[in-house]
Amino acid sequence: QVQLVESGGGLVQPGGSLRLSCAASGRIFSINAMGWYRQAPGKERELVATITGAEITKYADSVKGRFTISRDNAKNTVYLQMNSLKAEDTAVYYCNGLIRQYSWTTARSDYWGQGTQVTVSS
Repeated sequence: QVQLVESGGGLVQPGGSLRLSCAASGRIFSINAMGWYRQAPGKERELVATITGAEITKYADSVKGRFTISRDNAKNTVYLQMNSLKAEDTAVYYCNGLIRQYSWTTARSDYWGQGTQVTVSS
């Protein structure tokens, strides 16, 4: 039906940068909000950043000024540019999309990617 596939995670030193990508594919009519969430070991999943179809963005306080979310609607892709990474940014990062599959209904569903590991360590 619909798949979200993340890429771009890895190991980076404190102060470094990474760029995550998430491509949605399958039966898609339109994508409303897209976002990134993360889950560190022993912690609950938390919102990192979201972006609406009108490209209105929202960020967690912990990443404001360091992370930037963007999207390419032609490619059904959302990005997360992460700069000035800290050890506390270490987590599995998940992509989320609110997707409308069919033109004949306004119904939308949440879809999640499988996650990509980001490790910030020296």
